[in-house]
Amino acid sequence: MSDFDLDLRAAEEQLDDGTAGAGDVTVAVLDGTTDPEEWVGLVAEGRTLLLAVDGDLNALAAPFAREVTELGGTLTHFRDKLVVTPPDADVDTSRLG
Repeated sequence: MSDFDLDLRAAEEQLDDGTAGAGDVTVAVLDGTTDPEEWVGLVAEGRTLLLAVDGDLNALAAPFAREVTELGGTLTHFRDKLVVTPPDADVDTSRLG
């Protein structure tokens, strides 16, 4: 058998797995001061948003909710918080009822 020289560390550094931000959670306040595209961008990167709602939820979420759902993400309202998840992240609400 011949020697096979493979440097896995160097190979891993060259790979871009597209998971920058994936699994990360951003905690913030949804009060209308943040550009809706910023929320969409974070979800597109794979981040989950935990947003404390300060105001009317429907009015505050409307500017980005459609784009998030078109990306495959979800929005879940729980008490005074809005949980916004990227595609492939599930929110299990089965224990609430």
